[in-house]
Order: sequence, then C-alpha cells, then structure tokens
Amino acid sequence: MKVLIVGSGGREHAIAASVAKSNKVDEIYCAPGNAGIGMIAECVPIGAMEFDKIVAFAKEKKIDLTIVGMDDPLVGGLVDELNAAGLKAFGPKKDAAILEGSKAFSKDLMKKYHIPTAAYETFEDAEAALGYLETAGFPIVLKADGLALGKGVLICNTPEEAKEGVKSIMLDKQFGSAGNKLVIEEFMTGREVSVLSFVDGKTIKTMTSAQDHKRAKDGDQGLNTGGMGTFSPSPFYTEEVDAFCKEHIYQATVDAMAAEGREFKGVIFFGLMLTEKGPKVLEYNARFGDPEAQVVLPRMKNDIIEVAEACIDGTLDKIELEFEENATVCVVLASEGYPVAYEKGFVIDGLENFTGRDGYYCFHAGTKKTDEGIVTNGGRVLGITAKGKDLKEARLNAYAATEWVDFQGKYMRNDIGKAIDEA
Repeated sequence: MKVLIVGSGGREHAIAASVAKSNKVDEIYCAPGNAGIGMIAECVPIGAMEFDKIVAFAKEKKIDLTIVGMDDPLVGGLVDELNAAGLKAFGPKKDAAILEGSKAFSKDLMKKYHIPTAAYETFEDAEAALGYLETAGFPIVLKADGLALGKGVLICNTPEEAKEGVKSIMLDKQFGSAGNKLVIEEFMTGREVSVLSFVDGKTIKTMTSAQDHKRAKDGDQGLNTGGMGTFSPSPFYTEEVDAFCKEHIYQATVDAMAAEGREFKGVIFFGLMLTEKGPKVLEYNARFGDPEAQVVLPRMKNDIIEVAEACIDGTLDKIELEFEENATVCVVLASEGYPVAYEKGFVIDGLENFTGRDGYYCFHAGTKKTDEGIVTNGGRVLGITAKGKDLKEARLNAYAATEWVDFQGKYMRNDIGKAIDEA
C-alpha cells in the first residue's frame, strides 16, 4: 500500500520510521517532510495546511492511507477533506480535534464529565481577566486557548507577572488569534507524565508512558519550548497511577467526546500531573507528542499500519498493544537561541555515524537538504534517541550519541532524564 505522512518534524520522522517497518507498505510519501524523512520517503513540496494540494496529490498517487502528524491540519479539518474525497486518513476530524484546538473546550469537557483537572476560569475580555487576578492565588497558570506551538502557557509567580502575561497574550497577541480567549487555572505541583493512546471512537488503548522536558535550559529554567527531550517509560507512572487513570481519565475522555457527538479516532495525548490528590489532566493533544513519539514508537512492537487501520475501522478492541521491555531517551539538539531567535543554514556533520547502529536513532526535525549537504532549518534540529536495558543506560547512550553529530550553534540540555536518578 501507499502511505502519505503530513508534517515536517521529528514526530513525523519517527512515524515514517515506524511505517517503513510495516510489511504492508510499499511506498511512503511525506508532505512536506525534511532531510531525514527524505532518506526513507519521497518528500513532496506541499505545506501541511495546503489541503487542496494534499487531497489532489493523494488522489493522483492513489494513496491508501494518509497519517496526519501535526496539530494545525488536524484542527483545521484535513481529515474531513480527505474523507470527503473518499480517502482514508488517520487522525481525528475537525469536530474532535477541538480537544486540542481549544483549551477552553477541553477544560469545560473535563468539568462537565468530572474528569480530574485543575480548577480554572475562562476569559474573552482582558479587563475581566485582570480583575480576576486581583483575588487569585499564586503561582497561577495562563493558557492561550488556541494552538501556540506548545509555547502558549505561562506560569506566573506574582500578580505583576500574571498581569503582564494577560497583556502579552490577549492584547499584544504574542500567540496571534490563539490568545483571543484565555484560560487561567490553578498551579498544580507534582511529576508530569505523558501518556499517548490509540482511540477508535469507543475503545482506547494506551501506549507506554513518557516524560517531556519543556523548558529551554537545564534545571527547567528558561522559556517553554516545543520540547527539549524526553524519556520512556516514566518510573513515576506506577500501576496504581495507571489503574486510576484508566478508571477516571482515559475511557472517560473517549466516552465524553462520543457523548458530545464528537467521535474521536486517532491519537489522544494525555498530559498528566501526578499531584498529592491523585493524577489530573494538564492538557490534551489530538496527535502524537513531539518529542514523545521519538521515544515511544521505537519501543512499539505492533505494526503501526495495522493499529491505525483498526482505529479507523472501529476494531481497536481486537488489537493488543505491545512494547519492548527496555527504555529510550531522546535529547533534542537545538539551534542556539531557540525558542526566541536563531540562525539557520549551518551544515550538519556526522549524520552517517547513525547508519547501521541498532538501538540508536537520529530523528530530523528542522533540517533541509542542499547542494552543500544537510543543513539546519529550524529551532529544534535533531532528536537523538537511544535505547538501553533501563533508563540510566538509555540516557548514557543518548548523550554519547549527541557527540556523533555537530553543527554551528548546536545547543542541548544536559539533564534530560536526570529525574531517573531520583526515582
């Protein structure tokens, strides 16, 4: 069969690598892809939001399955457009992708169906939001309602910080239209854990757990980014936590969406906070996390195509997800200055060092193929992932592998997975 993947980051490279392992697949295309994806798929110069061109390409090439990796096209309704053209697509339709597309919607859903989450209020007027802050407790969390590349969340320790945050999100439109509506919620403390899941509208099957590092600098300092590294599994995601979440969060979310007439098929990402009062939902995403996909998918034993088709066909209950009894760690190599300002176009040396090395992966995020070679083309450039018999070994292997590649302005956190040592 022929598969088209929509997206251009490390997540899509990880998806492409999994698709390439399937015996069902003969040809892989990616729109628009990147230099790394281009080594295992044919990249086509079509942007992820160019729906008409994607549909036309899929019809022309007789694509059997399109996997939409990115949030923007999912929230924008690409799956609906593909389905309307008689094409099979993996990912939620527009009415279900709102689970990620609107934080206000997801918070209201959790409140209505008693799914554990932080207390919150929603505002469409900046003056009302500023007035609410006068009596709020601190720290407090501000969330732009819409999509903001993982950066639309501000943790404010003082009233002054919070007021400035409201101004930047709602008035200065730092995150564009994503800030037209604002969610202000209580600050929760505890360990963060990410759990990805496959969903077919009624059945949910969770994947192995992971833990992300959002802040740009060591010690969780600096600005929020799209993710500076991750590891899997999380030692903090215990059997007790899993049992609680299965009873109160996972199936409850799928059932809630169905009850709202928004049947969800695809991947739900659960961002969890393990608080003293039990696990609570921090956020939902309507697709594979990035870089979480880069540590979860390499450990999955199942054929990703079989699982995706089961989600589409409503037969996920017949699938038993299996993961390797090992661990993975991903360290993101970023461009110096990310996530604010950074330069592009630097040649990347040493990529050949990953060829033929079992258990080591170099997932491309912001790269481009040029006459000079493969060059940097984004803030997050590469995701260096390695396996190990346990998390400590995987962490050692991943950091050793970060030395195999180099480019001008190469930057990374040096404490990805350090929490492993504290578990």
